[in-house]
Amino acid sequence: MSTTIVKEIGALVPTFKEDKIVILFGPQAPEEIKEMSIIHEFEHHSEEPLQEGGTIEFDNQVYTITAVGTKANENLRELGHISIYFHSPPEDILPGSVFVSPHNFPDFNEGTLIKFKS
Repeated sequence: MSTTIVKEIGALVPTFKEDKIVILFGPQAPEEIKEMSIIHEFEHHSEEPLQEGGTIEFDNQVYTITAVGTKANENLRELGHISIYFHSPPEDILPGSVFVSPHNFPDFNEGTLIKFKS
């Protein structure tokens, strides 16, 4: 299991609610990326926390992982970066993408605990 804490919410993050996308990035994100991302910092990180059938939790809101891009675990480990989509995956999944169900956009704030369980 990996756990991380939301440190900062970019000003543009609420605009992605309609598209049901959350972009996570570690604290080293460039300034132009921070405005559209949730900046988080790991408390504990496992090697491959993103697996189909696993879960992502935003505090007590639990989402089941339905698809994982080929680079998602690597990007999460190295950059703290993934894009989480709260809808069904297309046929071709971008390498850093993760798709989850249910398809409702989560509530989160600075201090929200995110857990990745495989």
